[in-house]
Amino acid sequence: MSSLCLAAISRAQNVAVTGRVALEGPAHISPANSTVVWLTPLGGDPAPPPPMHATLRQKNKAFDPHLLVVTKGSTVDFPNLDPWFHNVFSLFNGKRFDLGLYEAGTTRTVHFDREGVSYIFCNIHPEMSAVVVVLPTQYFAIPDRQGEFSITSVPAGHYTLHVWNENALPSALRGLSRAVDIGPTSHAVGTIHIQVTTASTQHKNKYGQDYEPPSPNNPVYVQPQ
Repeated sequence: MSSLCLAAISRAQNVAVTGRVALEGPAHISPANSTVVWLTPLGGDPAPPPPMHATLRQKNKAFDPHLLVVTKGSTVDFPNLDPWFHNVFSLFNGKRFDLGLYEAGTTRTVHFDREGVSYIFCNIHPEMSAVVVVLPTQYFAIPDRQGEFSITSVPAGHYTLHVWNENALPSALRGLSRAVDIGPTSHAVGTIHIQVTTASTQHKNKYGQDYEPPSPNNPVYVQPQ
């Protein structure tokens, strides 16, 4: 069989896995695009997913995007696009790092070499937060604000479907995992109902202490003239 025929068969077996996420819980909850849906092959992936090179910007005292999903081994740039200093850090079970103070117009880079969820903060501005989710697979999607998602180019086979949401308890998320058989045509997994709780915006600085009020005379907070 020619290589062109084999390539055509391979493409035909790669399908789109579609579905919808519905968040249930408090009225004031994050949108559906605070969710990640992904598929891991049963028995493990014979080939590791390719690493990515992504960007998590700091602009207007906020991270953009708030939720970033990458594969294991990826690098993420953290450019400072504000006219003042930032200090990006993460001290949780994903990737632990502290980028230190760096000024406007500069960039620091982090290599995310382990799976997990990293909650990202700035040691100067407590209102800044983001999440980097590192996965062992390239078959993932972030739903749109209406909850619709599509995981594209999935080879036919047997998978486990996983779900993560920033405001859902781990026990609730574990209960949503299930086996999925992907055939040679498009596959719909239906609506995934996620029970969420009220999000907490309180966190400590990188020293485990409360944030100090901004000082107008501190050059860290002063916008250059």
